[in-house]
Order: sequence, then structure tokens, then C-alpha cells
Amino acid sequence: MAGGTGGHVFPALAAARVLRERGFEPVWLGTERGMEARLVPPAQIPIEWVSVVGLRGKGATAWLLAPFHLLRALRQSLAVIRRRRPDVVLGAGGFVSGPGGVAAWLARCPLVIHEQNAVAGLTNRLLSRLAVRVLEAFPGSFGRRNIECVGNPVRREIAQLPAPRERFAKHEGPLRLFVVGGSQGAARLNAVLPAALALLPAELRPQVIHQAGESHYQKTTQSYLEQGVAAQVRAFIDDMADMYAWADLVVCRAGALTVSELAAAGVGAIFIPFAAAVDDHQTRNAEYLVRVNAARLIAEKDLSPQRLASELKAVLSGGRAYLLEMAESARQQAITDADVRLAEVCIAAAGAQK
Repeated sequence: MAGGTGGHVFPALAAARVLRERGFEPVWLGTERGMEARLVPPAQIPIEWVSVVGLRGKGATAWLLAPFHLLRALRQSLAVIRRRRPDVVLGAGGFVSGPGGVAAWLARCPLVIHEQNAVAGLTNRLLSRLAVRVLEAFPGSFGRRNIECVGNPVRREIAQLPAPRERFAKHEGPLRLFVVGGSQGAARLNAVLPAALALLPAELRPQVIHQAGESHYQKTTQSYLEQGVAAQVRAFIDDMADMYAWADLVVCRAGALTVSELAAAGVGAIFIPFAAAVDDHQTRNAEYLVRVNAARLIAEKDLSPQRLASELKAVLSGGRAYLLEMAESARQQAITDADVRLAEVCIAAAGAQK
């Protein structure tokens, strides 16, 4: 069970692939409105639909109707579980995990939950009391003991990248900056980066590849031209592993999977957490690498061309040797077999039930 955003769906998909390799037959519980509706069918995983929507940010009417919607989703989830009779149920967050997790508990089916962010979401906080195993990607996300830290599954091609020292030995010429602006709040990053880079002295200006997102591509390209800064602006990048291997430094948001990918790849970063993220979880995600000097952090309220230029200057002035230190610190925090760890916990929970 996972739904809504890719941050919930991708880790569950990674675990499902391992489970399938181990002889299990995954079945997905999701909603037709979430990203799972697009991502799960191509993986050849059967999907069962339930009707449930989130309540955060909704008006009074939605909250008044919430008990009825949740009861309907619970009935639907319970019907699926009784029909499918799973050996174990994995909840990876999102709205669907709430009724699905309660249904698993009512059906006496072992429930395993996995939290991707450094601050546990509301659904997982509630389900942690019903689950037989509670897993987290970053230490301390639930604020209590008896939680197992297994990391976030990342794409295998990222986890299998050569060590930072081996990659950096092949990097020559100007430093390389990869900007990931095609995400939540991308417009702010896309606007500030060209202006910040224009403030750097010529000898410090890096090579730049900037993923701007489809809707911001033209405007971002124009911003670089107006600022007189050379950059390759791309609407979208398919091969993130190749980009992490190319980069000496990354500027990006601090979504859970982004932070985990940077650690797995071994690349230093300047994080600008999305201020509107629920419970400010992106700041907490970023701190996982900031505290070991693998990254720096700029709060969105403090973001300006001048502030970003100052951070870039401080980092780039250290040269490739300093960036390698950041990269190696990031790599030391990585859990590159999180998909296997997550799947093995599910297998153990299923075996304990038999």
C-alpha cells in the first residue's frame, strides 16, 4: 500500500520487485487519483482500487464528510484483504495506507510500515501502534525506540555507481554543478540560480546543467541568457545516475528520495528545503547530510541570489578536493540495499504469521 506521490510509491515498488524475485506475488492497494495509478501498472503488479482522499488543507465540508469517506475506504480495503488473503501487508505512506493498514490489523494480517521522511507522517504515526514491524529511512523519525532504520530504496543504477574518489579522479576542468529545479516549488529555484551564479567571480563559475521542468524550461533558459551565465538547461533528465556521476555538487530540494539518492551516489549538496512541506520534513531530511558536512542548507525564507552565491562561493572555493570530502561523507551515510532490507522484513513478518 502506497499512494499519492512518488516519494511513497517508488520505495514500495522497489520492495515489491525484490519480493517478486523471492517468489512472492505482490498486489497493490491504491487510488486512481494518485501517482500509483500511472507507475504501478507498467511494473506488471495487479492493483486494487479504493476511494480515499487526503484531508490536509481541505475545508470544513471535507472534514465533516471525512468519517463517511474513511469508513467506505476501510470497507473496500477489508474486502480486498479478505479476498486476496495476503501473507503480509506493507504500508509505505500516503492516504491509502490509513484504511488499508487498519483493515490489515482487523483481518489479523501482519502489518509492516515504512516511513520515508525524517519526520513520520500522520498516517504512519497512527499505524505504528498497529504494525508488527516499524521501519524508517532516517534515524529518529518517530521519536521513539524499537524502530528499525533500513533506509530508502533508490534506483539500482544509482546505488551501483563507483565510489566518489574513483569518479572524481576522472573529473577535469571547471567544477560541475547540477541543479535539480524540476520539482515542488521549482519556480523559485529556477529564478534564483542564474542570478546567484552571475554574482560569482569568473574563475569560480562552474559548468552548469540545470533540470528546470517542462513548464519552466523557456523562462529558465531566458534567465541564464539575461544574466550572462553559460548553462545547459534541460526540461527533464531521464538518467539521474549519469548526472550524479557527472556532478561535483548538486543544488536541490530535500525530498526524502533525493537525499537518499545523493547519499547512495556520494555527492555533496546545497539543500533548499521546500518550505510548504508538511511538518517541515524536508529540513529534517536535509539535516541527515548537513550534520556530517556532506551538505549545506539554506532555508527558503533566507533564499536570495546573494545568499546562494555566498554558499556557492564558500563551497566552490575549496575546489574539487573539498567537494570530494563532502561526497565521501555523503556516501558514508548511504544504505544502498534498502530495497532488500525492506523486503526481508516483510518476508520475516509473513513467516512469523505462519
